[in-house]
Amino acid sequence: MEGYSYVTVDASQTDAKLTGATKAGAKGDYLHRLIIRTQATSLNTVNLEDGTGTAIPIIASGAPIGAYSILLKMTSKNGPWQITTDTLSSVIAVGRFS
Repeated sequence: MEGYSYVTVDASQTDAKLTGATKAGAKGDYLHRLIIRTQATSLNTVNLEDGTGTAIPIIASGAPIGAYSILLKMTSKNGPWQITTDTLSSVIAVGRFS
């Protein structure tokens, strides 16, 4: 994935910004893929938010335990991408972040 960087988001994070070298994140940041690891069926919620937009559920509680690779190819329209994870889910976000 040439030209992409990645950001890790640990479990139990709320609105963790996906940022790059400037550590700011911004409108126009590109989110290529999310790699999600879930460890329990009851505690595996992962939500994505486009800056100040509404949260988009990516993995819902009750999904099977495992690893998910979700291709998104999305550009932020409102501000930095943000991820919220439950207590037993973690994420690697791949893209171009500022």
